Amino acid sequence: MERILEPELMDDEQHALAYAQADFVEVNRGFVDRFRTTFPDLTRSRVVDLGCGPADVPVRLARLLPALGVTAVDASAAMVRLAREAVQRAGLGASIRLVRARLPALPFASSTFDAVIANSLLHHLAEPGVFWHEVQRLGRPRAGVLVMDLCRPASPSHARDLVETYAGGESPLLKRDFYNSLRAAFTPAEVARQLARQLPQLTCRVVSDRHWVVSGRLP
Repeated sequence: MERILEPELMDDEQHALAYAQADFVEVNRGFVDRFRTTFPDLTRSRVVDLGCGPADVPVRLARLLPALGVTAVDASAAMVRLAREAVQRAGLGASIRLVRARLPALPFASSTFDAVIANSLLHHLAEPGVFWHEVQRLGRPRAGVLVMDLCRPASPSHARDLVETYAGGESPLLKRDFYNSLRAAFTPAEVARQLARQLPQLTCRVVSDRHWVVSGRLP
């Protein structure tokens, strides 16, 4: 199936709220658990989360690993507002710093972070090389990298089946956004080629019927 881009920013209040209210508990909890088990030495480190959305992953990280300092970045004003509310509700303002910024102009010095993470950001971008360049720039030598995103299905019908399986009970708006995200996603083979060009130290593997994960250490 051909890749069809979706809007890079989820800046509409309704779309952002539908995403924030959706049930991503299993996926987000799995992402955080994967970070802990993949990088057991980074429990007292500085982490940047690119495309943090409503901050569910940063909140879960900060609760699980309270010695972390998490910088959570999103370009959407609507998402940052929702993220700020979530961080305040969780009482984690001292652990999570929220920054509104857009790739590639992120306001951080090079080699700033001990780990760079992202969950469901790459499929929003027209040019993936910009993302991988920023991952490399932001991480310190031997920084951990954990990136997860959707796999583009082989056909529109397969995409619709995935939407019904995993978001059948969600709002029509969320279901439409999920379908569009699946259409905009990269295949694992495409991601592997991106890494071969820019970050061959990292590896990509399929972890579910709809997700791939890239992990490893920067040189």
